[in-house]
Amino acid sequence: MFKKDAIEFFGSASAVAKAAGVKPPSVSAWKEIIPERRARRLELASGGVLRYDMDLYNKDNSSQQ
Repeated sequence: MFKKDAIEFFGSASAVAKAAGVKPPSVSAWKEIIPERRARRLELASGGVLRYDMDLYNKDNSSQQ
């Protein structure tokens, strides 16, 4: 899941943080791809609109997390 998509859906980084169960500075520290555990939680919080895509979290993309 991409951070820009989550921010677009929830409306702000602060709202993403609340939905993900983290503090706003954590969202700021995320790179392009949201950490896997948080992506799963955001998928639930979005009612499935945002999707956890396991392919983003393979070893080839781990440096972007």
